[in-house]
Amino acid sequence: MPWKEVTIPLQRLEFVTLATAEGANRRRLCRRFGISPKTGYKWIHRFQEGGPHALQDRSRRPHSSPNRTSEYIERAILEVRQAHPAWGARKIRARLEAQDLSNLPSVSTITAILQRNGQIDAEEAGKHRPWKRFEAEAPNALWQMDFKGHFSLTDGLCHPLTVLDDHSRFLLGVQACGDQRWHTVQGHLTAIFRRYGLPERMLVDNGPPWGSDESHPYTVLTAWLIRLGIDVVHSRPYHPQTLGKCERLHRTLKAEAIGQRLFEDLYDCQQHFDRWRYVYNFQRPHEALDMLVPATRYRESLREFAEVLPPIQYGPGDMVRKVQINGEISFRNRKFKIGHAFYGYPVALRPTLTEGVLDVFFCHEKVAQINLKEHNCRP
Repeated sequence: MPWKEVTIPLQRLEFVTLATAEGANRRRLCRRFGISPKTGYKWIHRFQEGGPHALQDRSRRPHSSPNRTSEYIERAILEVRQAHPAWGARKIRARLEAQDLSNLPSVSTITAILQRNGQIDAEEAGKHRPWKRFEAEAPNALWQMDFKGHFSLTDGLCHPLTVLDDHSRFLLGVQACGDQRWHTVQGHLTAIFRRYGLPERMLVDNGPPWGSDESHPYTVLTAWLIRLGIDVVHSRPYHPQTLGKCERLHRTLKAEAIGQRLFEDLYDCQQHFDRWRYVYNFQRPHEALDMLVPATRYRESLREFAEVLPPIQYGPGDMVRKVQINGEISFRNRKFKIGHAFYGYPVALRPTLTEGVLDVFFCHEKVAQINLKEHNCRP
C-alpha cells in the first residue's frame, strides 16, 4: 500500500472524508490514492466504527500466543534473579534446569524477560567481558590464593581471603580476616588443608604475606608451604591477570556477597560468606564449566596435611648450609644472601651445568642461585 510514510494517518483521514461524502466515487478515490478497493473499504469501515483514532495502525501482536512463556516460569525466573541479583540468563536457566522445571525458554528469552521487568542495567551489562580461560588438568593440581581488597565493617575492616581450585573453580575457602599477616593466613590454610588435603601447587602474587617483591618472593608463609611439599608459584609482577580466576571470583564475591551490605563485625561477615560459599559451590552454575556447579568437578586431595612436619633431609651429594639470622649462608669463606624466610633452616647447594653457578634448594624447591665468580645470589 503506497501511503507516504510520514503522513499515513492524515492521508487515511483525507481519503475517508472524501469517500464518505455524498455522491463520492469510492473506486476512483482508491485509484487516485494508490490503494486497492479492499483497503479503501477497510479504512472507511474502521472510520465509521471508531472515528479518526481508528485510522492508526493496529498492533500486530496476536490475541493469543501459545509459545509465550507461562506466568509460572516467568515468576520462577524472577525469583532466582531476586535471590541472586548478579546472575545472568545462562546461570538462571541452568539453575531452573537443576530444579527439574520443564518448558524453559531460551537464554535470549530469559534475558528479554529480565529486561522487561527492569532487572538488567544495560550500562552495567556492557562492562562485562569474557576472561581468557585456562585451567589445571585435575582437581588439586593448582590452587589460587589471594586477598580481595578490604572493605569497612561497623567495627573495623575485613580483608577477604579466597582459596580457589583452578580446575573445578571450587571455592575451598573465603575467610573474613582482620589483617593480612602471615600467621592469620596460615591458621586459615591449616583448617582448609585439614578438610580438603594438600594441593600440588599454589599460585600467589608477589605481595605480602606470600612475598615482598619480585626480588624477595619468599616469606615465612611460603617457606611453610614448601615444607608441606607444595610448589609455590608467584604471578608475574604487575600482571594481576595471572591470578585471573581469583580476580574473576573477587568480582563475583563483591557483586553477590558483599554489595552494599554493612556487616557488624568479622563474625557477622564470616557467617554470610559461609552461606554464599555453599551457593557458589553447589548451586551457582558456572559458564566455564558448561553451566555445571563447581562441586561436580571437585574431588578432595589424597595428600594428607602433616600436623607435625618431618625433618628436612637432602641427598648425599648435596652441599648443605644453614641459613643464619641475617638470611645469609657461608660457602667457601664467603657470604651469600638467601632470604630471611629460611632463617634457621638447612638449604642444599647443587652444581649446575655452568661452572661456578650453583642452585640453592629449600626442601624440594629451588629458591635461589649463587654465582661464585660474581659473588652474587639471585632468586
